[in-house]
Formats: sequence, structure tokens, C-alpha cells
Amino acid sequence: MGLFRRSKNTNTPLLGQILNLIPRHLLQHQIDKHQSDKGCSKYRTFDQLVALTFGQLNKCYSLSVISCGLSVSSTFLSDIGLKQSPAKSTMGTGNKNRSCKVFEGLYFRLLSHYKHLLKLRYQSHIIEEIKNHTIKLIDSTTISLCLSLFDWAKFRTAKGGIKIHTVWDDKLGLPDMVNITEAKLHDRYGLKNHIYEKHTIVVEDRAYFDFELMLQRIKAENIFVTRIKNNTVFEALEELDLPEGKDEDVLKDQIIKLSSPKAEQTGITGQYLRLVSVYKEDEDKVIEIITNQLDWSARTIADLYKKRWDIELFFKAIKQNLQIKTFLGTSENAVKSQIYVALIAYLLLELIRRCCSDTSTAFSNFCEKIRICLMHYLTIDYLCNELKPVVKKAEKPPDITLFDKDNSSKQLIMPL
Repeated sequence: MGLFRRSKNTNTPLLGQILNLIPRHLLQHQIDKHQSDKGCSKYRTFDQLVALTFGQLNKCYSLSVISCGLSVSSTFLSDIGLKQSPAKSTMGTGNKNRSCKVFEGLYFRLLSHYKHLLKLRYQSHIIEEIKNHTIKLIDSTTISLCLSLFDWAKFRTAKGGIKIHTVWDDKLGLPDMVNITEAKLHDRYGLKNHIYEKHTIVVEDRAYFDFELMLQRIKAENIFVTRIKNNTVFEALEELDLPEGKDEDVLKDQIIKLSSPKAEQTGITGQYLRLVSVYKEDEDKVIEIITNQLDWSARTIADLYKKRWDIELFFKAIKQNLQIKTFLGTSENAVKSQIYVALIAYLLLELIRRCCSDTSTAFSNFCEKIRICLMHYLTIDYLCNELKPVVKKAEKPPDITLFDKDNSSKQLIMPL
């Protein structure tokens, strides 16, 4: 029924409805700021945004597929706001030359625009002892690239790659800071600012374990929770009591001081720190978590570090359901543009999933429904709440489809 216009359907295809969630004034502000439409008469910033979003939601692996998909129907083009379908060569030039900063800026403007609504409809695991604190999860993900094609993306001797350095806001359930660099850059230097507002909790892996950074966080009254490196030298000052009969995965809770020459040189040796040892049954190993918070329970510290799984799930979701592993251009600008449009698509999908769906739906299943119905004239509400895998009987006579209307004079009658 998807391609047929029925009373419960709408005059705008699903792709158009998703794009309409981007307020035009936000896009225009970025266009004006970065002069991204200067000298362009046909393939403007909006056209590129539509083409790349179509490629993301439809998982298109080439510019040819995007061009072919958008040119199937002139009515569809009109209904999503395009004057004509883009040519492959035109899209390639746009991806190379139009600054990726216009899409980067649009993502963060959209995040700010929908922040209240996204927070209101997001449910993360709440740790009672710190439920009113701001929690930031920091990590990066690496995407491998062919060095001969992406010669700017240095990684190893015969391998290329990029890193997406990400700060995940636990209350928002979305990244609120993203930086894309060459894969060879160490995680510690992937973000410009590692210091946050007073009392912010920062959870990160041991790639960010750095004496100077820890001291900066202490002075800024940030609370860090991270893994200690195996070769770290410290002095145990006190072993804290653990509650009996519960939290049996917490093996040890200590007050420590760092005591290596490098720590002394940094000036952090005078700081009291906490070391919590937790047994991970699924990996059969002990994890040692270091923090500058001395008062919270060991359970809270362990649960905070466990929250890192949320950002790992985000990386997994965006890699599996959107298009950031196969790129439509080889230039640095083209790669970054595609990633930022993927983030925009992820934000819009999460907005729809949280605000329109009456039941909880896995992100991957939701993306599949979107992909199947992307060019269909179905309302978002119908897709979220009524479209289900049930048996339906065909109705006769069928309405004329959108594509029949466009191509009726060119269709062939196949002889039986």
C-alpha cells in the first residue's frame, strides 16, 4: 500500500517528512555563515543535504545509486523539495568542494533546537546517588580506509583510517561534541576541550589516562572516572570497607596516592584518589577504576564506568544502520560531510523514535522500517505505530502508483 495515495497517507513522502524536521532557518543560517551556496545555481546546499540524507537512510553505496534512486519519479522529487535530480558528477564535485562545516554546524544547531524534547523523551540508566549530575562519556571509534585512495588519512605504514572522537551526553542520549581526525592521532589529543562545568562527571577509557589532564580536572572540580594503566605506580593509603552480602563483584576499594617520578613532576602526587577493583564476569578479568571522588559508594563508581557501554552502543548503531564505513568520495571534505550528515540523520531518527513511537523499538528495527518506506507516502505516525508485520489481503482495483503516473507512456506491456 505504501506507494498508493490513500486517505490515511499524506502528500509528502516519508523522506520529505524527515527532512521537514530540519527548520529552514537553521539551515539557512549555516549556509549564510559558510557561504556554501556562493556560485551555485543548481546543486545547492539543500540539494546536497537531501541527496546525502537519502544515501544514509537508504544505505546507498555509490553516488550513482543515489542519483538513480532520486530520479525514479519527478513527482517524488517535487514532493521532497528538489527541482531536479542531481547528476553523479555534480554530487561528486559538491562533496569535494562544499565545506563540511555547514553540515557540522547544522548538526549542533539541530541538537540545541531539539535538546529539551530529546532529553524529555530519553531514558538512560539512573544511578540514584548521582541522578542530578551531568555525565559525559568520552571515547573514539576508528574507521579503516584504503591509504592509496585516502592518502590524507594516515594511520599505519600501509593502512589509512579516521577517528571519530565523541563526547556523549548521558541525559541527552546523543553526542554533543564530535571531532574527526586522522586515525594516528592519540585519543588524548582528539578533543580540543577536556574540561567541563563544575561537578560534571567525565567517564572515559584508559586511553585518556593522563596525569596532567587529571590534575586539570581536579582543579576545575570535574569528577573523572577512568581505568588506571597497568604500570601505574601508586601508594595505597587506606582500604575502605565493602558492604557485606551485596556488590560481590566489587573486590577492593582503596584510597591511594600516585607516586611515580612523572606524577611528582606533574604535581598530582599530593592528591588523594580512589581505586575501585571490579570483577567482570563476562570477560573473566578485574578492572581497576580510578577517580577523584572519595565519598560515593564503590557501587556507584563501578556503575558509572559501566555506562561507557552507552557510547559503544552508539558507535555500533551508527556503523550498522547508517553509511559511514563506505564513502562516496575520497577527499577529506567528502568523508567528513558524509559523517556529519550521518549524525544529522541519526539525530532525526532518534527524535522520531522517541517522540512518535508509542512502544519501545530497537534502533536497528526502526531504521529498517524507515528504509523500506522511505519513498512511500505514509505518515510518520502510521509508520511508527500501525505498520506491523501482519497478513493483509490485496484490494482491487489498485490505485495508480506514483511511478505509473510518471512513466505510463514509457511502460512496456510484457507478453505472456
